[in-house]
Amino acid sequence: MQRQELTKLKKQLISEAKKEGFAEIRFTDSKVESRAFENLKKFLDIGLHGQMGWLQNNLDWRGDPKLMWHDVKSIIVLAENYNLGIDPMKGLRFKNKANISVYARGVDYHKIVKKKLKSVASKLISISKGKTEVKVFVDTAPVMEKHLAQRAGLGWQGKHTNLLSKKLGNWIFLGFIFSNLDFPVDKPIENHCGSCRSCLDICPTKAFIAPYQLDARRCISYLTIEHKGPVKLELRPLLGNRIFGCDDCLAVCPWNKFSEKASEMKYSDQLKGNLDLGDLVVLDEKAFRSMFSGSAIKRIGRDRFVRNVLYAIGNSGNSIYKDEVKKLMYDGDQAVSDAACWALNKLEMNSG
Repeated sequence: MQRQELTKLKKQLISEAKKEGFAEIRFTDSKVESRAFENLKKFLDIGLHGQMGWLQNNLDWRGDPKLMWHDVKSIIVLAENYNLGIDPMKGLRFKNKANISVYARGVDYHKIVKKKLKSVASKLISISKGKTEVKVFVDTAPVMEKHLAQRAGLGWQGKHTNLLSKKLGNWIFLGFIFSNLDFPVDKPIENHCGSCRSCLDICPTKAFIAPYQLDARRCISYLTIEHKGPVKLELRPLLGNRIFGCDDCLAVCPWNKFSEKASEMKYSDQLKGNLDLGDLVVLDEKAFRSMFSGSAIKRIGRDRFVRNVLYAIGNSGNSIYKDEVKKLMYDGDQAVSDAACWALNKLEMNSG
């Protein structure tokens, strides 16, 4: 297609993406900067990724999207706003309640964003009169997502390593459409973090080695979602009542003040922040799957979830949970039984 046609098509697609509810859409080429890829490899070589071995799968694809799809010429990056308009830090005060990351309080974003992406991709094929092939991805492919989003001008990677936007703050889900059409690209955006280090200083576990460098093995989001087995003893008290993810470094970012509340109602706080630890610690696999059907929380399974709840109970200092904790000391999952023993010891120390 001619340049003029591609420019027109790009404008049409932007309009279609906005109709579908996406907050932003930007275009870049299929290149990954060598420095960014080398930084990723260094992160993996040092072992800062912990148990996330999947990051090493098809590693070369992350450095060159053409290895994944030879014909890709343009990468279209779409941003979904999931700002609930709440302060997630307030939930840390209520030690008997479960604190769950904002992104996981509604319907699993993978399902919502992918459906919207497929709709936009279908419209692209339609308005291009079948002159393009596409592939869509939502957090499922070996793609350097945040780097590509920055190259596309959607935002920049903040000191907390997450994508940050002047318009949307941190509350962003990303979706990608790969196309074999050579669209005009958008300009990358500059870093606007300045001298601010709020996100670095707020981290309870001091997971940031330096600005823009994260040791995932100390990150609460990693520990409560990705990490299998017992969490290190010295880190457990720092989890507080966070049982799935952590929003601390996101919540304190000054750029959030410009973010509007999400228009997608399915991201709404369906959990209401009122889940009592006592109601969660008793869940078996069936009850767990039923309670969190359609939620991103379901993917970690009952055992890891209850392990997290037990850490939160230990940190609560509330002896009303003792009887339920004792029942789990001989649970079939070793991490759960270990967490129960630890929690009971903490509760007895507090009551003694």
